[in-house]
Parts: sequence; C-alpha cells; structure tokens
Amino acid sequence: MEPVTSLTGRDFNRDIGGAKSLADQGPVIVTDRGAPAYVLMTYETFRRLAGAGRSVADVLDDPAGYDIDFEPEAVSLGLRSADLG
Repeated sequence: MEPVTSLTGRDFNRDIGGAKSLADQGPVIVTDRGAPAYVLMTYETFRRLAGAGRSVADVLDDPAGYDIDFEPEAVSLGLRSADLG
C-alpha cells in the first residue's frame, strides 16, 4: 500500500517540486484551512484508479476483478394485463 502524505496549501505552494517527489511515493493530500482539498498523484496512479479506460463490462468480466453482488429489485409500473377475451 502506498503511503499517503498530507501538506498544507502553503507548504505545497512553497515547494511544488518537493510535493511532486512525495507524489512519486504515494498520493499527497493538499489541505486548505485544515480540510482536504486536492490530491496530487502520479499520472500512472490516476490511470490505475480511473480504470485506465476500461469499460464497466471490462471490469465486470475481469476474473481477478471485484466480487459484486447485484440483485435488482422488481419494478412495478402499475400496469394490468390486457384482457384479450
């Protein structure tokens, strides 16, 4: 698991190069007035987290993927059967 680092917005602005170096090790959370506001990460990490262009079908078809239980509920539209007699 990659380490997550937190920087204040002021520290980020003072040393962007240092923040980029930290992002090579793992995500960097940049705070604004003490609250998380931004995340700096490598492009490779972003692509991995974003699915690297994979479709939902690709993810669901991946045998090493996620164990997803999906049982949609029956929907009633309030319609009645047609009387054809």
